[in-house]
Amino acid sequence: MFENLNWWEIGALLLVALLIFGDRLPTVISDGLRMLRNLRNMARNATGDLSRELGTDIQLEDLHPKAFIRKHLLSEEDEQAIRKPLEGTFEKLRSDLTDVRREVDDVAAAADFRPSARASTGGAGDGSPSGSGTDVAPVAPRRAYDADAT
Repeated sequence: MFENLNWWEIGALLLVALLIFGDRLPTVISDGLRMLRNLRNMARNATGDLSRELGTDIQLEDLHPKAFIRKHLLSEEDEQAIRKPLEGTFEKLRSDLTDVRREVDDVAAAADFRPSARASTGGAGDGSPSGSGTDVAPVAPRRAYDADAT
């Protein structure tokens, strides 16, 4: 819990707690520890009650809905039967999205109108003949859309 605090910061927090609570600090600490013990006992009792009602051993980590279903309701064969059709669809979707991203990157590279891109390709504004004989004004950088600006 306090892994990102060094000893000076913990000492400063204790000093602030002493200034805020004063003489009541030991009672506040004992009340906090008693509350944590009570919460831990309540969680232990709840998991014990669930284990007794369901007839299986349930740990606190098993109470997450996905873990509960995977461990207590589905067999390995059931899980594989559910997972197999979805894996094919997932891989097809992944390859389609990879293709779309590649095409978007290609379009973005082809539509790059920055002055540095034109200068490197021999476009207008670098002193080389552009065919039209006119210099093109540099394009202003794009601003991100701000919904709160209105």
